[in-house]
Amino acid sequence: MSADVIDYKIIGGDMQAVVVTLDPGEAVVAEAGAMMYLQDGLEMGTALSMKKDAPGLLGKLFEAGKRVVTGDSFFITYFTNTSNQRREAAFAAPYPGKIIPVELGVHGGTITCQKDSFLCGTRGVSVDIAFSRRIGAGLFGGEGFILQKISAPNAKGLVFLHAGGSIVEMTLKPGETLRVDTGCLVAFVQGVDYDIQMVPGIKNKLFGGEGLFFVQLRGPGAIWLQTLPFSRLADRILAAAPSAGGSRKEEGSILRGLGGLLNGDN
Repeated sequence: MSADVIDYKIIGGDMQAVVVTLDPGEAVVAEAGAMMYLQDGLEMGTALSMKKDAPGLLGKLFEAGKRVVTGDSFFITYFTNTSNQRREAAFAAPYPGKIIPVELGVHGGTITCQKDSFLCGTRGVSVDIAFSRRIGAGLFGGEGFILQKISAPNAKGLVFLHAGGSIVEMTLKPGETLRVDTGCLVAFVQGVDYDIQMVPGIKNKLFGGEGLFFVQLRGPGAIWLQTLPFSRLADRILAAAPSAGGSRKEEGSILRGLGGLLNGDN
């Protein structure tokens, strides 16, 4: 089954959404819960498999189980245009960041992504499990042994990924290396070598604030990085959240805390 060719536009600034325009008969597949709106004439359906030729119920269950391991939902959702005119469907990002459109045909038909990055894509794309080839990368690479592998039949298909903050896209030359924070890597194409490297120096390890390991990428190929991993955002929110006793953690000086008392916030 070949992937559909669809039109799209990305709207929004820090909280983005992608609006997909489907011709009659075309369909888009999306992560469960990502849909924002549907125009009349679009029908929704759920399935266990993204592959039309999945081998029976056990094969479909196995595929769905692998998706769950990679951070996606057990079921996938299809939205098909059953009308006789062009219709729109919109899918929203789950947290502040950017949506990245990736044409798989430009990158050899397959890319490898961090968990939870898949938002939606053209009918025919497949989200599968990708194991890190090296034990070190699996244990210390931030995303563990398991990453998402997104591919398309006939090496063609459009997918939309979501990442936190702003996006940095780079193309590494053959043999060129880049060290990346373990949480900032979003995706990379086939041909890019993925491994981990220990932060040099005892003082850097203990006091550098960057953890013990970097991800080391070696070209050639395209890579995508994010400026604000969701784990980092969640850590900051938890650090600023009220304690179990209900008191608020103040930012700034003692006067700020006094202001809270005068306003009745504490």
